[in-house]
Amino acid sequence: MRIQKIKLHKFKRFTDFTIDLRNTPSKVVALVGPNGCGKSSVFDAIEEKAKDYKGGSGQVEFLSKSQYIGEEAKYNRSEQIKINILNDETLSKTSYYLRTSYRSTSRINTDQIRRLGKIEDDPGRPNSSIDSDSRLQENYERLIGKFHEDVFNKPVTGVEWAENNTKKLNDILKEILDIQVTSLGNPVEGRGKLYFKKGISTGFPYDNLSSGEKEVIDLIVDLIVKLDTFKETVFCIDEPELHLNTSIQRKLLTELEKLIPNSCQLWVATHSVGFVRALVHDIVDCQIIDMGNSDFDSEVFLTPISKTRVNLKNLFSTALDDLAGLIAPETIIYCEGDKTPSHEYTEKGLDANIYNEIFKSEFPNTLFVSSGGGSEPRKYAEVAILVLNKAFIDTQLLFLKDRGGKEKILTEDERKIQLNGNKLKRILSRREIENYLFDKTILQKFCPDGSFDFLDKLDTKTEYLKPYYQQIKKSCNWQNGISEMLLELSKYIINGTQVYEELKSDIFK
Repeated sequence: MRIQKIKLHKFKRFTDFTIDLRNTPSKVVALVGPNGCGKSSVFDAIEEKAKDYKGGSGQVEFLSKSQYIGEEAKYNRSEQIKINILNDETLSKTSYYLRTSYRSTSRINTDQIRRLGKIEDDPGRPNSSIDSDSRLQENYERLIGKFHEDVFNKPVTGVEWAENNTKKLNDILKEILDIQVTSLGNPVEGRGKLYFKKGISTGFPYDNLSSGEKEVIDLIVDLIVKLDTFKETVFCIDEPELHLNTSIQRKLLTELEKLIPNSCQLWVATHSVGFVRALVHDIVDCQIIDMGNSDFDSEVFLTPISKTRVNLKNLFSTALDDLAGLIAPETIIYCEGDKTPSHEYTEKGLDANIYNEIFKSEFPNTLFVSSGGGSEPRKYAEVAILVLNKAFIDTQLLFLKDRGGKEKILTEDERKIQLNGNKLKRILSRREIENYLFDKTILQKFCPDGSFDFLDKLDTKTEYLKPYYQQIKKSCNWQNGISEMLLELSKYIINGTQVYEELKSDIFK
């Protein structure tokens, strides 16, 4: 079960709002944005549609925008909330499942075994994103009930049951926290709670865990208890990173994605650094919706962002504010070009901007930086390696040179000699960046009606092509400057083209 599109009309803070995941919605969908941008309101819309099958109603003043913009207060769920499901699957009580950000079970205290409602009815569910969500007590009681059902008058022993049930929980916990479940306790003897091993301590009660540890236990136990019934479900978790440090946040999201089957979908609302890192580096089948910087009083149409460095920097800005600029790329490549930054300290060099445009999708954590011409890229790279390797231990620094300039070009043998044994150095196999941009296959994509037969007389891989600028501009009927044209051409060197693969091989292999 996967949501494909959500459309909201005058719902909460939205006037006309759409999230479109296109034809291939991912297993994990992350709503990322600052506080107050409407992430939880999207989950309220999903929970409202769940009421079509689970029952319940919401308050007009909480769900409708109409009365706050001078209109009559009214709310119609079917008209104001439209959710499209991939392949139009049939919906049921178990189609949607919401965890609010108000998850709080400070202690477990069960002193009796009682009857609970059907698990698919989800009797303890919150009515909206602002309601408290204290399902852990109920989930603990369901674990106790499951133990009695599976073991009493059955060939399964208690040890075997623990192996099949608590082992799953412990396997996940060991990837996130330094604790392990050792006992389900015994409600009739006043020990109705979970007990753990923590460090050298055993029999460590749930009540004594930290808030962050309880948060992880709550989320993982809830899914383990529910997944046998909620098999085709869209799970929504609001701010799952609460009380957790950055490294644990990243591990938690990775384990949640593994735990939830591919027949389900996980939506999270977050502004956490750890979660963003997991989405970028660890989870392949995911989509990110950037909900920052939108005017929700107007029509807003959001689609998943591409994982480019610019977009990721914006996401980190949400989480870190002014510290976002301290997030180092994984690789910095010094190339030829104007090394003087603009007044806003942004990249001014044309070559660097072209490389960053070409490789922004496949290599979002690589940054090309202009550092002059001639021997300067190597000189600046060597200085940077000495400095930055002390500050950012995981950042790789390389320097990239053109194969030739106006007067001279290296032979292929000379190029290989210079590259031999130097792991930090890269040399283009073509003369310079123009020889990739002015490849006939790229020019024909950029300007299908242009005539470029004159290039057939040239070796466009090694020829000095700057004298042909004006002729190429004329063939393309390009009226702006050559720098703008080169930047525009870079958008046509895309993954899958022969030119892209050649340039990628020159730099990254």
